[in-house]
Amino acid sequence: MTTTTRPRPQVQPLRKPPRDLPFPLSLYQSAVGKKWAMALTGIGLLGFVLAHMFGNLKLYIGFVEHDGEMVHDLDVYAEALKTLGSPILPEGVFLWVARLGLLAMVAIHIHAAYSLTRLNQASTTKYENKSDWVASNFAGRTMRVSGVIVLFYIIWHLLDFTIGWSLVNPDFVKGNVYDNMVASFTRWNGLVAIFYIVANILLSIHIFHGAWSMFQSLGWNNPRFNAARRYVAAGIAGLILVGNISFPIAIMADLA
Repeated sequence: MTTTTRPRPQVQPLRKPPRDLPFPLSLYQSAVGKKWAMALTGIGLLGFVLAHMFGNLKLYIGFVEHDGEMVHDLDVYAEALKTLGSPILPEGVFLWVARLGLLAMVAIHIHAAYSLTRLNQASTTKYENKSDWVASNFAGRTMRVSGVIVLFYIIWHLLDFTIGWSLVNPDFVKGNVYDNMVASFTRWNGLVAIFYIVANILLSIHIFHGAWSMFQSLGWNNPRFNAARRYVAAGIAGLILVGNISFPIAIMADLA
């Protein structure tokens, strides 16, 4: 007697595997690619934060003679930014290209961070050493919380000094960077200045952890250089912290 075996019904997978994308998007589909994207965009954003801070140091230069009149050097600096790339490019084009590039880096940085968080939450890998787990978990929580707060700080900063939304800075005057800064940091009895100080402390914490992990994501992870990595990360974060919080403090203390 022969028995016939019925073919088993094909079971459809609950989730279809992701479709392979062309390079370099295919690299970004992997966890390694997302870490590289976070590291590279982090380098770009860090460079912008440093350049922005050094530019704002013109607050301490004060008023200078420009085109036959006395204007604050911050206003001269802001006007010069608009002419970058001129006359090859129309005035303001280079600045807007840079802004769009920064927005793209922020979007990629946030998406990569969110995707890696989801992957970490879905992972079943356990840390072997409890102290390593505590340190890594603390760093991860700090990065996520500080990252969200820094995002809202950036939005506020743009509304305050770039867009000049009246609900955020009712005394905003386009092109008067110094006066806008003074109006912002002295508003609400200095509460806005305190907000900027706290936000920059969180930004520096975020930068410290980001710079430390950035080297590891790029493969620069060697026990011989770990101490140097920590010093470099702490030095960059400390420099940005001191520079950025000095601006609201100097204006509140009437030193600039």
